[in-house]
Order: sequence, then C-alpha cells, then structure tokens
Amino acid sequence: MDIVAHNRDAWDRQVDSGSEWTKPVGPDVIERARRGDWSIVLIGHEPVPRDWFPASLVGVDLLALASGGGQQAPVLAAAGANVTSLDNSPRQLERDGEVAAREGLTLRLEQGDMADLSRFSDASFDLIFHPVSNLFVPDVRAVWRECFRVLRPGGLLLAGFLNPDLYIFDADALDSRGEFVVRHALPYSDLTHLTQEERDRVFGPGVPLEWSHTLSDQIGGQLEAGFVLTAFQEAPHNAGPTARYMPGYFATRARKPA
Repeated sequence: MDIVAHNRDAWDRQVDSGSEWTKPVGPDVIERARRGDWSIVLIGHEPVPRDWFPASLVGVDLLALASGGGQQAPVLAAAGANVTSLDNSPRQLERDGEVAAREGLTLRLEQGDMADLSRFSDASFDLIFHPVSNLFVPDVRAVWRECFRVLRPGGLLLAGFLNPDLYIFDADALDSRGEFVVRHALPYSDLTHLTQEERDRVFGPGVPLEWSHTLSDQIGGQLEAGFVLTAFQEAPHNAGPTARYMPGYFATRARKPA
C-alpha cells in the first residue's frame, strides 16, 4: 500500500466531511493576531504557552509541518512570521490558501510528506510548528531527523503527539459503549492490528491510517536527532471517555543546539 497516497486522499475527504481540524479561522482571529493577540493549539484544545515561542514572530522563518486546515499557519503569518505550510493533503492546504487570500496574507504552500523535507535546504527555518499529526506516518524518527536538518542552530521545534497508551483499547467498545477493553499490544498499527473489514466498520471506509509510536521514538527520537528538550506539556484528549482518566496528548519544546 502507498501509505502517503492513502492518507493524502483520506485527509482530503476529511475536509469534505467537515472535520473540526479542517475549518478555517475567521477574520476576527486574524485581526487580533495582527494586533499581537493570538493563540494556537498544539495538543487538543490547549493553547500553546506563549513563552514557548520567540518574544516576537516578526521576520521568523517558520515551517508549519503537517498543520494545514486554515487554522494555525494563517494565524502565525498574521502575527508576523514568514510561514511555509507543508501538508500531505491538497485540500488542507487549500484551507490555508483560502484564509491567506481572504486576509491578504503571504503563505508559501507546499504539498508533501512530513517525513521528507528534501525540498528544503539545511538550516532553512527558525521554528517548526508540528501539531498532532505524526500518528499518520509509520516512521516518526525520520520526521525528527528532517526537522533537525532544516532548522537553523538555535531553532525551535514545537511538536504535539498522541499518548501511545490510547491504542491499547478496543476502539469499538470505547467509542460505542464507553467500555475500556484492553485489546492491542503496543506499538499499534491499523495495518497489523485490525482487518480491513474491522477498520471500515469501526472507523468508516477510507479513513486515515494510524500508528502509535513509543515514547522512545517520540521523545528519544528527538534526542537522538540532536535536539535538547526544554519544555513538556500534557493534556486530555479533546473527545472520548479517556479524558477522565489519562492524558491523551503530549507536547514538547525542543531546541537545536547553537
């Protein structure tokens, strides 16, 4: 299976079906961002702490990585950053483009795989904003290596990812009955832990394929790539019964040594 192509088409369909992560921000959000009053989410619905960002975004070369949808990238551009938005889904990039055209913002739109940033030269960016999306690639360490390469010395990586423990539960029992049934050994993959029939029945046909990633791959992978972690945050999942018992998301702030 061509995983990149499958998830590209699946996310295009998410746009057409109105997923919450595909709905562009309104003009009021952009106007406030231009005045310096802005916030964006990295995990769930929790705003990123402002001190995770540089004091000013004006002139900052920023890569919004797998962050299409007309939400984060336009806000960061309105706040003054020179934003490149790279996303696997053309329809998600269209959302960014719609906001940019409506608001007179400059956004560079690039369609591609988050694990392959070969179109960008070494040391191209000052900051990478990477919200929860690496569950859609099988090899997250490749993402971290590429992020490290394209950042300038002293550059920042702000990344969000799922708590891998969420994947131990039977999704059908959890979503339909609220029952916590332990079923899957970790690390999890939609391709190896469920049949095609189960995926279609539980999640619907043609949805994006997902992988859990160990914390060794998520956090250890950043360290192995050369990053220094400077901050950590967790938040409950924005939907579903797990929020009552455990964090669903983790976020890291990492720096490429100068």
